Amino acid sequence: MPDGKRRGVAAGDLMPDVVLLDQNGEAVRLRDLVGKSALVVFFYPRDGAPVCTREACQFGERYQEFTDLTAEVIGISGDDRESHARFAARHHLPFRLLSDTDGEARRRFGADGVMGLIPGRVTYVVDRQGVVRHIYRSQLQAARHVREALSALQTETDSR
Repeated sequence: MPDGKRRGVAAGDLMPDVVLLDQNGEAVRLRDLVGKSALVVFFYPRDGAPVCTREACQFGERYQEFTDLTAEVIGISGDDRESHARFAARHHLPFRLLSDTDGEARRRFGADGVMGLIPGRVTYVVDRQGVVRHIYRSQLQAARHVREALSALQTETDSR
């Protein structure tokens, strides 16, 4: 970056505080979730795209494993609330999908895309104190996002 400032968060940083609407139209402030559970925040390009659908469904299929590790799963994309509602209903997703239509959350987290053309696919594991503990980036390895998040949560649980 020209001004020398790092963009987004790194492991060890506090999670950015953002307020976004979920698929039900409810405003969700991520900082309000801190302290209640760990968070797995995954950014994905868009509802309905094949790799995005596979990723979201895998988070859904393994959702009980996340809750067993006292973690809440949150998906974020630039799609609007209505698109998220259809996507969540169609695929029976048991977690919140947040709408980042202006890209502010993506910018604050640093979930950049591929050469500015495709929004990034990035997963953040955040502990109960709001500290980012693990970041995984991969546009195409959707299944690995779930495995990476579960592994990071298990490591965090084991270290307590």
